[in-house]
Order: sequence, then C-alpha cells, then structure tokens
Amino acid sequence: MRSGRIEILGVPIDDVTEPEALARAAAMIEAGGPHQICTVNPEFIMEARRNPAFRAVLQASDLNTPDGFGVLLAARWLGTPLRGRVTGVELTQGLAQLAAARGYRIFFLGAGPGVAEAAAAVLRGRWPGLQVAGCYAGSPAPECDEQQRQIITAARPDILLVAYGHPRQELWIARNQPFLRVPLAMGVGGTFDYLAGRVPRAPQMLRQLGLEWAFRLVVQPVRWRRIIDAVPAFLLAVLWQGRRSWRDS
Repeated sequence: MRSGRIEILGVPIDDVTEPEALARAAAMIEAGGPHQICTVNPEFIMEARRNPAFRAVLQASDLNTPDGFGVLLAARWLGTPLRGRVTGVELTQGLAQLAAARGYRIFFLGAGPGVAEAAAAVLRGRWPGLQVAGCYAGSPAPECDEQQRQIITAARPDILLVAYGHPRQELWIARNQPFLRVPLAMGVGGTFDYLAGRVPRAPQMLRQLGLEWAFRLVVQPVRWRRIIDAVPAFLLAVLWQGRRSWRDS
C-alpha cells in the first residue's frame, strides 16, 4: 500500500485533497500515458466486492479519489480518516480549467446522444481556451472497442473522460488504455448529464450533510437498488470490518 493510501473493504483510496489530486493529474499528463484515475464512492466499493475484475482495476489505478460522504465516514470509523472528498464532478471541472490553462486536449466519451457535446460546450463556455479533442457517445461493449480506439487515437487527446457508468467505464478504460495510451483517462459517471443540465445535482447544503443519496432517490427513484447498496449495505459491511479489526488487534 503506497504512502497516503488507505483501504476500505479491500479497495484502496488515496488521501488527497482536490488541489493535490489535480496536481497529481497534471504530473501524469506531463509524464505521458497511460494513467487511470477512479473516483471511488460506496457503490464502487460494494461492486468491487462482487466483481473481481472491477476490484483489480481499482487496485491497479494510479489514483483513487474519495468520492462520497459515506467513504469519509467509513474511513473515520476504521481509524484511517481522510481529509475530504474529491468528487468526479469537481475533478472534471478542475481538469477542464487545467486543460484550458495548459493547452491540454480533452475527449468526451459516453453518455446519451448529444450529452457529451452539451457538457463540452458548458465547460468551453466557462474556460474559452479549452481544446475539445472530440465528443462521441459510443458504447462500452467490447465489440465496439476497435472503432472507438481509432476515433480517439486520431483525436490525440491528453485527457479522456468516459461516461459509461461504473463499473463499465473503468473496465473500458483498463481494457483500452494499453492501446490508446492517453496520458490520463478517468471515468466520470453522470458528470456529463449534470454539466449538460439533463439531471439536477443535489444542493450544496445536502451534499455537505452527506444527503446527496436522498436527493438522488427523489429525483431518480429507479436508482433505489443502487441507493440500498450504497447506504445501508455499505455501512453494515464497514461496521463489520471495523468490528473484526478491533477484535483481531
């Protein structure tokens, strides 16, 4: 386990602040590819317990940021507190600002038809110097990999943002990065939808209170299975791990 990295239910998570995560991302880009960043929330951790391939990706990732209030609570309960959250939405915006300042090119892959283009337009409106290498809805299906690799390779991005939802986006990146060798690739889940205004984001006060999951349940009730996985099931698993750790110490 590298310095500054903890482990929750077998998943490594880096104790980084947002500025530190962006500094490490910039270093990855300058070093050249391929690198992968994962923004880990409770749903990631629970999926990794069931999915060995996904767990292997998270264990091999160059940077796993703590995305989710539940991750912070779990880390504190286990005696390895983290300094704060680094969410996919904030990290995406930070990367866009960094890219605009340094001339990096970003490729937007995934989400529904037209959503990546809308998200890219929003970011370019905020940072006019942003260079958009390309936008493509694509598919996480392996049979589409070759075509998408050709499109992305021709676009020559420095940063690749993939919005296929976990674990498909992380598995897609791990599967294709050996061929693409993009300096930095990151799965961003529903970030394009938030940026494009297709899905509302929880108010800041609810995010600070750790109640973003409740807002998502109201706005997107079809997510109820995922919410159960991310809240009560995750907390019970963490409580059990903490109890075992104390008993064995």
